[in-house]
Amino acid sequence: MRIIYEDNHLIAVFKPAGILSQGDKTGDVSIFDEVKKYLKEKYKKSGNVFLGLLHRLDRPVSGIILFAKTSKGASRLSEQFRQHKVEKVYHALVIGNPKQKKGVLINKLGKDQKLHKGKEYTDGQEAKLFYEVVESNKKYSLLKIIIEGGKFHQIRTQLSLAGFTILGDVKYKGKSCDNEKSIALCA
Repeated sequence: MRIIYEDNHLIAVFKPAGILSQGDKTGDVSIFDEVKKYLKEKYKKSGNVFLGLLHRLDRPVSGIILFAKTSKGASRLSEQFRQHKVEKVYHALVIGNPKQKKGVLINKLGKDQKLHKGKEYTDGQEAKLFYEVVESNKKYSLLKIIIEGGKFHQIRTQLSLAGFTILGDVKYKGKSCDNEKSIALCA
C-alpha cells in the first residue's frame, strides 16, 4: 500500500490493479482492509477503526482512492462528491487512434452497462465522457478522461462503444495484455 497523502480527516492511497476497493464475497483482501490495518497499527487503536469509503475503483483498475478517517471528514467529502466538486481524472491506454484529439462521448447507459450485442442501452440515463489524446501511435492512444455520470463501468463501456477498447479489458472486447488482473485504466 502506498500512501499519497494523509491528514487528520482523510487519507489518499494508491490502489494497484487486481486489488478490491472493498471486501466482497470472495473474501480477498481489499485496499479498505489494508488502510484500516495501517491506521490501527499506526495509531495503536485497540478497538474498531473508523474508515469511510468515499468512492470505488473496479478491481482491474489502478489509481488513487480517498478514504475518510473521521465521520466529519466522511460527511464533508461525500457532499463534495455529490455536488461534483471533486474532479476525477483518469488515463487509459486504448487500442486505436481517435480521429479527433479532443472529444465528448455521449451515451445512454442502463443500470447494467454490460454491452448487449455491441449496442448501447437506449432506455438509460445520459452519460458523458470527455477525452483528450495525450499521445498516440498507429496502434495505441493514451487518453486523459473526465466523466459526468459515474455509471457502473462507464469509461469501459463508452470507450468500447466508440471503438477504442482499453488494453487488457477483454470483458469489453479489448485485447488481453500480460497481466490478466489489470486493464490499462488508472484514476
